[in-house]
Amino acid sequence: MIKTGQRYVGPSGMEIVVTKGGEGELSDGSTPLYLKGEEIDSDPKDIDETAIDMPLGKRFTSSDGSISVLVTKAGKCNLLMNGEPMELQEPKKLPSSD
Repeated sequence: MIKTGQRYVGPSGMEIVVTKGGEGELSDGSTPLYLKGEEIDSDPKDIDETAIDMPLGKRFTSSDGSISVLVTKAGKCNLLMNGEPMELQEPKKLPSSD
């Protein structure tokens, strides 16, 4: 179970915080993300070739909307939830103040 507030780290050093939790497993390609503070030796070869740059401050959500995360440290990652790619969450359009 992925809980709101948990921090995860990927093999490239990319970090995320869960903003909406639920059932599932987060991974970077075929490599599972691990909780921040766990002692895991990551090998640079573990970084997925299809990884993209994860920009700081961007939010990603699962295809079914059950899990949302916020990138707190930029890095390369192929962010998946249960093997499905997570989608960049577009900012909400605010009404004009005129």
